[in-house]
Amino acid sequence: MNKVILMGRLTKDPELRYTSVNNTAVCSFTLAVDRRFSRQGEERQTDFIPIVVWSKLAEFCSKYFQKGRQVAVVGRIQTRTWDDNEGKKHYVTEVVAEEAYFADSKKADDVPSSSKIFGTPDAGQTDGFYPMEDDDELPF
Repeated sequence: MNKVILMGRLTKDPELRYTSVNNTAVCSFTLAVDRRFSRQGEERQTDFIPIVVWSKLAEFCSKYFQKGRQVAVVGRIQTRTWDDNEGKKHYVTEVVAEEAYFADSKKADDVPSSSKIFGTPDAGQTDGFYPMEDDDELPF
């Protein structure tokens, strides 16, 4: 089984591009993920993990995720190799995200209006997201 669940902060804004063959959206970003434990007296370590997202989810991530935002992704680990123009072989290990979620605890008033998706829905909102008034009211 190959399944990964990560939660971390974006190190920079996601980059959206489209494939030349089918014009499929592909979005990439890096998550800074703190390790769960550290030895006493040592600084907590952070891993920087490359994430790749495809199709509609890629467009969503590009539109709503931005540098510093905490997100959670569910996906799989993938390794790739390729040769550059000079014949040098390159290796990369990345997470291909199949699900992506907001993990911030920000309230609706803290989110810029261009990405306000929590709270009372706007009249013209059609993307299926409805804001919550206050995180403190959640039963968990």
